Amino acid sequence: QIATVLRGKHKPTFSPHVDGGDFVIVTNCDKINVTGNKLDSVRYYRHSRYPGGLKSRSMREQLDRFPDRVIYEAVKGMMPKTRLGRAQMKKLRIYAGSEHPHAAQQPQSLSVEERA
Repeated sequence: QIATVLRGKHKPTFSPHVDGGDFVIVTNCDKINVTGNKLDSVRYYRHSRYPGGLKSRSMREQLDRFPDRVIYEAVKGMMPKTRLGRAQMKKLRIYAGSEHPHAAQQPQSLSVEERA
């Protein structure tokens, strides 16, 4: 649903080559819940660009240290891998707690259904 709003697919004026999406603020990302063995089986990789510099973390470790990056990587995988997709990702703001500094922009709440 976040990727849909970022791309603008929820609007009747959607066009795939135009950045017509809205800004999205995600709060409380430290409270996400996953099903199954994903906490231990999903891995996040990064490389230092040195030989043998591949490092990995499980989702559990990533949620403990950087919960915002879990949401960011998930949404990034749903976006187009183009210049337009990278520009649309800049409209995404993710915060671990319930507070964010964007109250002056009067953001509207978007209801998300909770899955059991």
